[in-house]
Amino acid sequence: MRVSKQKAGEHRDAILLAASRLFRARGFDKVGVAEVTQAAGLTHGGFYGHFASKEALAAEVCDLSFGNAVRRVQASASLEDYIDYYASTEHRDREGPCPMVALGGDVSRLSGPVRAHFSAGVARYVAAIRAHMPTDDPLAEGRASALVSLLVGSMNLARAVAATDPALSENILLGVRQQARALLRG
Repeated sequence: MRVSKQKAGEHRDAILLAASRLFRARGFDKVGVAEVTQAAGLTHGGFYGHFASKEALAAEVCDLSFGNAVRRVQASASLEDYIDYYASTEHRDREGPCPMVALGGDVSRLSGPVRAHFSAGVARYVAAIRAHMPTDDPLAEGRASALVSLLVGSMNLARAVAATDPALSENILLGVRQQARALLRG
């Protein structure tokens, strides 16, 4: 039975959203196509009408996830506000955190196309951070990259120790908020 172009687009979007949530929660390798399509409310038989492979889906999930992350940076009133959001217990405890935290470890084990989409997403994210910095700062590009690295690394550590040592996790988040502000001040 054929579906309309609109319905096919809705199905594709549902698969992308479900895959984004599942991949960010559990990683690329721990989620199968059947699970993604089930979470999207579809049968897995139609998956290949939308995506050539799970790898193609993973590449598009990178684009979607980084697009959402970049919009969040762009919507922030200031980098300080964004730092407060990012280095928070709310963000730490989300099932599907930012794509760099959720997917960064998996990407190095995947193919070129997924790596390329992930790299392009990181570049877009760093550029969004850079756009919040003074245009006349000759060190802004380096500061933006350092800030992203500081935020992502600290979030990985804070998440890793949260269950066994909540006080250490909170201290990591507090420390990164302080150090990120110091980095911005130069």
